[in-house]
Amino acid sequence: MTPLEKVLAETRRYQHALLDFSARERNGAVELAIALKDSRLGLHTYYAPVHARDIEHPQFTWTFQRYLYDCMHDYLVEMFIETPQNREQRP
Repeated sequence: MTPLEKVLAETRRYQHALLDFSARERNGAVELAIALKDSRLGLHTYYAPVHARDIEHPQFTWTFQRYLYDCMHDYLVEMFIETPQNREQRP
């Protein structure tokens, strides 16, 4: 099984009400892709590298889950339109 196939197989184990998970190969590396199911909102797809050493690790299933959850958190935070911090930075 190739590294991409391994990551794709792992993403298929997760079903989410709002998000779709997949992976792609880019520049010889594997990237995790997280996208909102409702594409009408026009939000970007989140891409995160999955390192070869992590894919090859015997605990990949568990480290992938933690990484997926961390990436989901980052993606959802990126969706903020307004925060108190960016309001304070305006003149």
